[in-house]
Amino acid sequence: MISSLLWIRKGAAAEQPERYELDDREYERISKLTAAQVETAKNELENHEVKMVDENNNPELLEYNLEQYDEEDEEEGQPMSIFGNVKGLTYYTSNEEDPYITLNDEDDESDDGRILATDSVLVAAKTEDEISQLEIYVYEDSQDNLYVHNDIMLPSFPLCLEWLDFRLGRKESLEGRGNYVAVGTFEPEIEIWDLDVSDSMYPDAILGSSNKEHKKKKKKKKPNSEHHTDAVMGLSWNKHQRNLLASSSADTTVKLWDLQSLKCAHSYDHHKDKVQQVEWHLIEPTIMLTASFDKTVVVFDSRAPNNVASWNLENADPECVRWDPFSPQYFYVSTESGLVLCFDARNSDKIAPVFTLHAHDAAVTSLDVNRLVKGCMITGSTDKMVKVWDIKDMKPTIVTSRDLGVGKVFAAQFCLDLPFHLAVSGSGGNVHIWDLSTNAGVRSSFKESISTPFEGNISTVDKTVSVLQDEESEHDDDDDDNNEIDLEEIDNDSGDDV
Repeated sequence: MISSLLWIRKGAAAEQPERYELDDREYERISKLTAAQVETAKNELENHEVKMVDENNNPELLEYNLEQYDEEDEEEGQPMSIFGNVKGLTYYTSNEEDPYITLNDEDDESDDGRILATDSVLVAAKTEDEISQLEIYVYEDSQDNLYVHNDIMLPSFPLCLEWLDFRLGRKESLEGRGNYVAVGTFEPEIEIWDLDVSDSMYPDAILGSSNKEHKKKKKKKKPNSEHHTDAVMGLSWNKHQRNLLASSSADTTVKLWDLQSLKCAHSYDHHKDKVQQVEWHLIEPTIMLTASFDKTVVVFDSRAPNNVASWNLENADPECVRWDPFSPQYFYVSTESGLVLCFDARNSDKIAPVFTLHAHDAAVTSLDVNRLVKGCMITGSTDKMVKVWDIKDMKPTIVTSRDLGVGKVFAAQFCLDLPFHLAVSGSGGNVHIWDLSTNAGVRSSFKESISTPFEGNISTVDKTVSVLQDEESEHDDDDDDNNEIDLEEIDNDSGDDV
């Protein structure tokens, strides 16, 4: 299954990723990062040895003489080794030094690994057979070609992804911007990986505690002001204050991380249950939006956390939250009951939603609002459907819907550079790219709605406008979808769902 997706803007990735090198400096950096983990592992080993001694004192096991088992092998001149007849393993800095490798390092280099400025990059958090990894895809939109460029192994099931360009880890002393992905998992830590380095063995940074003594959830973990104590469920990078990363957790807290010191700058505890998501405001650099299983969403200023505005979700747990990029006073919340609600951040307490949309018959696990096309919203659900909505004037209407064959939908996100390209994934473990411009209903609804993107790629937008104006396109492979959609019941300007 693929639990999360993340588009990366064109040109952000290095054309040729660097090759990872485990030199003395890198070894020292890893040793510092893993110091706490090594200490924990030693304690666990000591506890295990004590347990084994107690078990070996069992009268039924004494006859096997387990304490001298290894010594007997050594006396015979055959020390035990998991590698059989191999005498040992040696690390070589290059293929030329390794006598068992005949290929030179130069032979491995080719143009196939290059990422062009015209390519879009997509990161997918995938878990298969209890093994989790990040798959980095390259999408060539001119040829509609999607392929896996490389992957990164993860220690635990990934729950959320966030991109940031703040340099840290091995490159913290370099100037300019970077290309990093932060990963939240079932562990209480946040790993940050450099996407411009291939075959990395260890993340560039780890935020939070390394104490893993309480992996087994026998007792409820108490919140901590310096690090998370439970799964990290949401991440949001502050694009205005680039050294700030916000995280939400199952430990009921929201934390603000300083990427320079790699420490928690502040911990917020205004929720009473698991915090599903956190989102920085798109314009105001200090405003945050959070959604919790205490069935509330909260907007607050990170400088004055005690002054919060709260909205009730009608006894439903939230799934996703998004700010409206064209009307930043509004935000949207999807719920496990199949609803999408729109709220005005200027009105809180018991004020009814601007609208309540019954979008799906199952949990709305994915929600995204297009930053390039005004009034275009998509929802994905565990009912396996992806739907496109026209929400202009706060009066949502269905445009089209489709089962893309990804199973239960867990992630759906608009591309940051291509206005009508959408990536969707779910329980099936595959990624599907859906070009909405091939649908006549989408072209009709949004042909006048394309706007200049926030961090601009105007040439891409102009190109898409010219395509959409050609309503007689021969590639209308989605045109029949509109005839198969039932009308949705929408209650505008009311808090009651019809």
